[in-house]
Amino acid sequence: MKFQHYNIVSGMDAIKQRLLENLRDSQYAGYDPFDGLNSRLLKMSGLDRSSFVRLAWIQLFKQAPVNLRPLVGVPKCRNPKGIALIILGMLQDYARTNDQAIFEEAKYLGEWLLEHGCSRDVWKHDCWGYPFPWQSRAFFVPIGTPNIITTCYVARALWALRQATGLGHYSDAACDAAWFIAESLYVQHDGRHFLAYIPGETTFVHNANLWGAAVLAQAYRETGKDELADMAYEVAMQSMHEQHSDGHWPYGERSHHKFIDSFHTGYNLEALNIVRQQLNTEEFDVSIGLGMQYYRTHFFLEGGTPKYYHNTIYPIDMHSAAQAVLTLSRVGGTAEDYAIVHKVIDWAVKHMYCQKTGWFYYQIHRNYRNKIPYLRWTQAWAYLALTTYSLMRSPSNLRQRGGND
Repeated sequence: MKFQHYNIVSGMDAIKQRLLENLRDSQYAGYDPFDGLNSRLLKMSGLDRSSFVRLAWIQLFKQAPVNLRPLVGVPKCRNPKGIALIILGMLQDYARTNDQAIFEEAKYLGEWLLEHGCSRDVWKHDCWGYPFPWQSRAFFVPIGTPNIITTCYVARALWALRQATGLGHYSDAACDAAWFIAESLYVQHDGRHFLAYIPGETTFVHNANLWGAAVLAQAYRETGKDELADMAYEVAMQSMHEQHSDGHWPYGERSHHKFIDSFHTGYNLEALNIVRQQLNTEEFDVSIGLGMQYYRTHFFLEGGTPKYYHNTIYPIDMHSAAQAVLTLSRVGGTAEDYAIVHKVIDWAVKHMYCQKTGWFYYQIHRNYRNKIPYLRWTQAWAYLALTTYSLMRSPSNLRQRGGND
């Protein structure tokens, strides 16, 4: 059994290393499922002024199994959220291997994040968004607009860098980002108190609300400012109270947000667990327990296939597999959770990894595979999941859990 585990970990390390080399070779820049509005052709046509065209254009590029971006002038970009995920993965590898080269690379990318936030002249605080404009059914987000999810993941990466380096400027920026969330994204609307996805928006989305709460809670631990703890608790309670009795959350509360999907459920649980830890409270224990049971029961097939939605398998998305590794190991941590993690990782490598290119596929549909190697959505998440798995399987962690899993 020990020999078998050794081979599993060694194989994953080889895949992880090749993936990291691919990321390095690409200068950490790439395409994104939602970057279609960066098209030079679309901008020259003037059609990008129509919200209907913007939404249809994005969906065309997101759903197409062939990459149309080079044909219409969509450039590869570095994405702050993707960079943050890669930093988190690098620091996990550094903790496991003490590889100084990867440590220095993580610091270099951290400095890049500090230099590529949204305008402080406009937003008054450190904050981050996507390097492209995007349109959803609920709202349009111009380029340069910060959003809560990107800001939260960048803050987490900066705090991880501070912990690894002892350099206070990383924590200063992360805490300042928490003040941006508190001052620009706190909403009281329709009887709810919550954190919005972007400034000025009143759409209630659970994962945005809970990740914001997690960052506020961690900033409270860093600064001792009670108002951050109070807001984190208030908005987290809003999502907890709207959790359904079987443990699930819909994506959001608008009519077109009623779907229940795997990775957003995983986000919710991971973020709520951070709030619980940082506020040192047991008030979210039952909610997390119910959510974890729903997550285990509804989002995985027996062989480890991660489902996208609670009631259907397709499209199978590498993002779902990656988040499963994080949620099950960090929030669950039971023998059952670790068993599912092993199955999911094994399944993903067999079905989502391309030996020829060293990239992971974006999605598997019922009749075809979308092999476009999106950097932020797929590769950065895959790298973080693989480093998490390697750290989970390290001898010290195995001894701490008292077995081989």
